[in-house]
Amino acid sequence: MSRTCATMVVHELLAETVPGYREARLEAEALTQRFVLEAVARTEPVTLQTVVHVVYRTDEENLSDAQIASQIDVLNRDFRARNEDRAQVPEPWAPLVADALVEFELVEVTRTKTDETSFGADDSVKALVPAQPDRLNVWVCTLGGGLLGYAQFPGGPAETDGVVVLNRAFGTVGTAEAPFDGGRTAVHEVGHWLGLRHIWGDINDCTGDDFVADTPPAQQANTGTPEWPHITCDNGPNGDMFMNYMDYVDDVAMFMFTAGQAARMSATLSGPRA
Repeated sequence: MSRTCATMVVHELLAETVPGYREARLEAEALTQRFVLEAVARTEPVTLQTVVHVVYRTDEENLSDAQIASQIDVLNRDFRARNEDRAQVPEPWAPLVADALVEFELVEVTRTKTDETSFGADDSVKALVPAQPDRLNVWVCTLGGGLLGYAQFPGGPAETDGVVVLNRAFGTVGTAEAPFDGGRTAVHEVGHWLGLRHIWGDINDCTGDDFVADTPPAQQANTGTPEWPHITCDNGPNGDMFMNYMDYVDDVAMFMFTAGQAARMSATLSGPRA
């Protein structure tokens, strides 16, 4: 099974169905880029009050408090660059590994029973449990079609704002299944929520742009556990930065945000998500 993220699918769906979304996204992106250019460095972490919405049909899908806590622990570890596996970052990129100065406080868990066997990338799970304002909302449920998760970029509707994660790719215990049992799906999706794009820019011909200068161009998503270097788009000798949280590799193969990504997330928090 390979990682699949529907954030860009959701982005296109909102652009087609929600009046004003395109303009709001353009405004949010312009504000983010302005704050990146102003380069106002933060020294203290921002704490995101986080609500986890468990939507379940079976008892197994009603995730334990321990499994939810394990995911919060991973978010706090990875966004602060306190993960031990960051030591595996190839030497040329080791200086780029960055502390995003983002922390997560679990303030509430909601549990909602449903008769639905699975959900898609159409935000239908959010119709059962709308987002709480001014918090990071995380819906955890069974997703269909091999989907691991998706997020809503800054600028979208408030009632659907947040991230959705497959219950078998959430946290590190309980229902979490290899190769997505390291909690990194939520790290990836929260990265989107904080304004990050996939590192290959979602165009598979080397013209894609993730709007971050220190992530090299890549032809397309990497999956599984690649061997370094993997060269595409004339990006030798170091090749694709597939160990970045914003690629599609397995949980054990992703373990870094870059300084440029950290700056973009900081700009998002100072700008469209202030």
